[in-house]
Amino acid sequence: MSLAPAPPPRSPSTAPDLRAFVTLLLLAWVFGANHVAARVAFDHGVDVVTAVAVRSLATALVVALIVRAMALPVRLAASQWRWMAVVGGLIAVQSLCLYAAVARLPVALALLAFNSFPVWVALWSALVYRQRPPRAVLWAMPVILLGLALALDVTGAAERAAPAGFGAGVAFALTAAASFGLALVFTQHELASVDGRVRTMLTMALVGTLALLLTLGGGGLHWPQATPGWVGLALLTLFYGIAFTVMFVLLPRLGVAANSPILNTEPVAALVMAWALLGQTIAPLQLLGCGVVVLAVVALGLRR
Repeated sequence: MSLAPAPPPRSPSTAPDLRAFVTLLLLAWVFGANHVAARVAFDHGVDVVTAVAVRSLATALVVALIVRAMALPVRLAASQWRWMAVVGGLIAVQSLCLYAAVARLPVALALLAFNSFPVWVALWSALVYRQRPPRAVLWAMPVILLGLALALDVTGAAERAAPAGFGAGVAFALTAAASFGLALVFTQHELASVDGRVRTMLTMALVGTLALLLTLGGGGLHWPQATPGWVGLALLTLFYGIAFTVMFVLLPRLGVAANSPILNTEPVAALVMAWALLGQTIAPLQLLGCGVVVLAVVALGLRR
């Protein structure tokens, strides 16, 4: 996917044009592919902190080569460095809390709780910057969350969930959503003037360094034990690096409050790919939930 500069900034209340809308949908599918690849890597010996460290540092390295090749300026004002550290810290918290939630909850419940992040985007925008979210977003988000609940079979997952650690798992997932939403809001309002590739390079370098320190302090890196694990680790790094970079270039310029709900198709994409590639089954009610999410997102993206 191209890393060309994003289009000029838009008002957060406007809808994306068709190309931007399709790009956001594709990003959701690339993020979903990252989860499927991660599942393969985890099944062959990779632990979650190792995955975060590898994908983040690899993304930072590749984007750094792009930044150097294009001679992009990396000089930031003192205030921008401070905000970059804040955003990087929030992304690190999001990554670690989401994986902590997955370790305690069925993946369906963890993903549902995390995909409330557009609600947190709207909340943080209103609290910190006094921006009212578009009315269409307020109407669409409950519909999208209901569709996700059906698509991810949350009722069945809750019945299978172990009582021990359930509350902590939900708290971790919601913390991941809140921190990710706040990172997107700060990126749009405080770091919009910084080139998206430079933002990605610095953010991923910080997240990768923090994850690497955690792995070194907790027994070291856990590498794949078989060839499929290496393939999964490589693909999750590739998919995550592409999606995260393009998202941090494009989404802040479109307006995170108005357009981040489009990324809520990611769990649907992961569900469909897991069915096609990993042989996981999909019940009719889950298909209905997928349809609800897709229709709500399409209506949101095509609004005027």
